[in-house]
Amino acid sequence: MVTTQRTRAVVRYIEAGSSAECVQCRSAVQFRARIRVQQVICNVYVDGKWARVEHYHRDCYDEAGHPHGAPDESQPLRPRTRAAVAAA
Repeated sequence: MVTTQRTRAVVRYIEAGSSAECVQCRSAVQFRARIRVQQVICNVYVDGKWARVEHYHRDCYDEAGHPHGAPDESQPLRPRTRAAVAAA
């Protein structure tokens, strides 16, 4: 059985060193010290094949009407946190 890849959107915190442009407002999606700003990252597939990655400010994605569906809100665990959870 072959699974066709689909476009998906995930919410992630913007990390230091990130440099991307918001597809909606065309301004930088950038890290800000002391403020945990979120972005939406979309892996876009066309005809089942990966085409591109799109970045949005969280607010811009909401204003655009979730063009790639409702974003996955779960945050991945960092390796150290994952190890602590596994040990508990």
